[in-house]
Amino acid sequence: MSSDVRFTDFKSDKQPTWCPGCGDFGTMNGMMKALANTGNDPDNTFVVAGIGCSGKIGTYMHSYALHGVHGRALPVGTGVKMARPDIEVMVAGGDGDGYSIGAGHFVHAVRRNVDMTYVVMDNRIYGLTKGQASPTSRSDFETSTTPEGPKQPPVNPLALAMASGASFIAQSFSSDAMRHAEIIEQAIEHDGFGFVNVFSPCVTFNDVDTYDYFRDSLVDLQEDEDHDPNDYEAAKEVILDSDKEYQGVMYQNENSVPYHEQHGVTEDMSEIPDGAPEDAMDLVREFY
Repeated sequence: MSSDVRFTDFKSDKQPTWCPGCGDFGTMNGMMKALANTGNDPDNTFVVAGIGCSGKIGTYMHSYALHGVHGRALPVGTGVKMARPDIEVMVAGGDGDGYSIGAGHFVHAVRRNVDMTYVVMDNRIYGLTKGQASPTSRSDFETSTTPEGPKQPPVNPLALAMASGASFIAQSFSSDAMRHAEIIEQAIEHDGFGFVNVFSPCVTFNDVDTYDYFRDSLVDLQEDEDHDPNDYEAAKEVILDSDKEYQGVMYQNENSVPYHEQHGVTEDMSEIPDGAPEDAMDLVREFY
């Protein structure tokens, strides 16, 4: 940990290939600011990403990183944290990567409560594959493959997290730079699985869920509503409220005990000793 790190220390020399105006720029900047503000530095940070427009975020950030396969970023992040409980692990993805093919991993990562941060860039569209409806698209959202809309209710990732036993649930807006970074900071500092769904507008394929839409619609739970994130019933009420777009920390369990503490996973397991473990051959002979 270091108090001398600036968020620019997390910038790599690779230039992002995102569309000009993409919400992922703001999301990434907030992630870097939050990491620096919480005393982390590139040498103790590991960023894991899946597939989609967000997938190369580890390339654009200066830290240890892995660009995984579709929907599998969370189990990789879990493995990293289990092997090295001393480092900061941040997993990044999109709404397609996290709530479609990766939905099963999302549920189990939430319930395990591994001490890492999961940031989902939710633009309510499949951007990388050129504009298909995603799990969080509106039921009447018209695309080239759903000209009359998907005609399915969108997934509520916040409700899915709560039903899975989440200990920290939050939502932010990539364009609200200071507030977004602040919310990511709170997720990092939380003892357990910190989940943040980020409204990250796609300027190319989504002309409904735009910057202007979110600026006009967002209600900040802490600044506008005086919401208490420690109140489970209040959290459930706002999470299930489909009439408003909320920003802020919806729920936080202050008594959260992260996975590694529950199971005594505290040592560095990244170094594998040479040779077979003691008595390994005796175990093998039991079956052969």
